[in-house]
Amino acid sequence: MSAPSASPRRLRGVCFGAGYFSRFHADAWRRIPGVGIVAVVDRDLGRARELAAFLGLDPDAAGTDLAAALEAHRPDFLDIATPPDTHLGAVEIAAARGLAVICQKPLAPDWTGACAVVAAARRAGLRFMVHENFRWQPWYRELRRRLDAGDLGELFSISARVRLGDGWPDDAYLARQPYFRTLPRLFLYETGIHFLDTFRFLGGEIVSVHARLQRRHAGIAGEDAAQVVCGFASGATALLDASRYNESDAADPRHTFGTMRLDGRRGHFELDPDGHLDFKPLGQPTRRLDYPHPRHGFAGDSVFAAQSHFVDRLRDGGPFETDGEDYLRSTALMEACYRSHATGQVVAIPSDLPSAF
Repeated sequence: MSAPSASPRRLRGVCFGAGYFSRFHADAWRRIPGVGIVAVVDRDLGRARELAAFLGLDPDAAGTDLAAALEAHRPDFLDIATPPDTHLGAVEIAAARGLAVICQKPLAPDWTGACAVVAAARRAGLRFMVHENFRWQPWYRELRRRLDAGDLGELFSISARVRLGDGWPDDAYLARQPYFRTLPRLFLYETGIHFLDTFRFLGGEIVSVHARLQRRHAGIAGEDAAQVVCGFASGATALLDASRYNESDAADPRHTFGTMRLDGRRGHFELDPDGHLDFKPLGQPTRRLDYPHPRHGFAGDSVFAAQSHFVDRLRDGGPFETDGEDYLRSTALMEACYRSHATGQVVAIPSDLPSAF
């Protein structure tokens, strides 16, 4: 009788950043088998200690110096959830120690910075994944599965409508993410890129964009609404119609962040704000699709799914879905949208990305 196989070695991680969204990261790390966070670093020691306590760590596991924490705790990976302008420095510190990295988006304040982050990871040979969790929302995984199964046939179009309604009050964004108010680029930079990446996940590569942007709240610096038309290499089209200013009727607009419809040769799929998916084959009645879409965590527990993928690929050596090079294509789409708005023109996306947008 053969001996039972040994359990995989426990992976040790350090969380860099203890702001609003880091709590979703920490909650997921606590639930992923074979993973333990050993330290938390943030420029605000009080916040670092709060997140460390949430993770069940001693107060001395919290600090403000990333390099010192990595030296003291010798982790296997670094989870970066700090502002974009800190990402390059953090990746370089991780690179000096050969750590794997999972890094929140946006990668940097601009295209040149995003390329620098990816290049730094590449030069050091790091396992590097972008924490792009929207494509891990369970409704999009189910849609991808059914597209692959051929249920829809040829994909004709994707249309997404987003009405978050958190951007109209006088104190918009102050309670959760106050830095949103001063970003010179807001909706596409912080939220729209999620949908551009999801369009790629569902429909394949995008070869052109045409965008119109608006600023509807006078008290913020950047755009809070957008309409974007994307052309796929396949000939299909995607439309993003989005506003953080105007409201929807959904009880929780941030559960799915909007609605989506996919039309194809055999019928259409439709996503509602509660995560339900309907399929209507042409000429047949609509039927509700049965699939798991939990309410725990962020947006269908997508952070847990994304971080589980990171851990699984660390263990088996396989490629990340959203490695640095792949995510530069989604970043390029965002940059092309800003260029399209500025010029009023359709912008083509080259197959080999240029050095700057």
